[in-house]
Amino acid sequence: QVQLVESGGGLVQAGGSLRLSCAASGSIFSINAMAWYRQAPGKQRELVAGITRGLSTNYTDSVKGRFTISRDNAKNMVYLQMNSLKPEDTAVYYCNADVITKPGPGIYNYWGQGTQVTVSS
Repeated sequence: QVQLVESGGGLVQAGGSLRLSCAASGSIFSINAMAWYRQAPGKQRELVAGITRGLSTNYTDSVKGRFTISRDNAKNMVYLQMNSLKPEDTAVYYCNADVITKPGPGIYNYWGQGTQVTVSS
């Protein structure tokens, strides 16, 4: 089994910053793509940012220039640095990973439980 645990959410004023972390643990051989998604009340879950094992990144347009995704392959961690936060960034943020498990072969997609980010105006 594999677990993803997010941390770092909270309440922040508009213009502020937060750093989310996600730790993957369990029967992991390696991790391919990792990503952050978010879901605001009444809205569908959306991709915020993704990063490959080779550190290529992609972002949804609304966060470009404000958010930065990074990862530590040795520690099975992924991070999301969020700057210049806006009220519309308020959502539950979820970590997602494509994990090659052991014993293999097998590639499975996992989700964390989510962490709340609230940005006040």
